[in-house]
Amino acid sequence: MEMNELKDILAEAEEKADNAGRYYFYEQLGGVDRYACGFAWVNIYSYKGENIKGNTKLGRLLKKAGVYQDYQRIFQVWMPGRQPVQNIDCHYASAKAYADVLTDYGFVAYANSRLD
Repeated sequence: MEMNELKDILAEAEEKADNAGRYYFYEQLGGVDRYACGFAWVNIYSYKGENIKGNTKLGRLLKKAGVYQDYQRIFQVWMPGRQPVQNIDCHYASAKAYADVLTDYGFVAYANSRLD
C-alpha cells in the first residue's frame, strides 16, 4: 500500500464517520446533546491477515498519516468524525462507521467506547 491510497482510505473513513455521527445526532437524539457522555475510538490490528507493527511499511505509513500507537502498540484513531457533542452513542456510531470502512479495505478494526 502506498501513502496516497492509505490517505484516501482514511479520508473516506473520516467522511463516513462524520456522516454517521451527524445522522445519529439528528435522527436519534433530535439534535439535542443529551444522555451519557463519553469517548469512542477505533483500534486497528491487522491488514490482509498480517498484524500491523510500528516498524513495518504499513505501520510507518499509518504513523505518517497521523494514526498513533497506544501504550500496547495498537494503532488507534480517537474520536473519528470529530462530533462536537458529548453523547457516547453518537461518538460510537462515528467510530463504528470508521471501522466498517477500514474493514471493507481488508483491515481488522474495531470500534470501542467508554463513559466519561
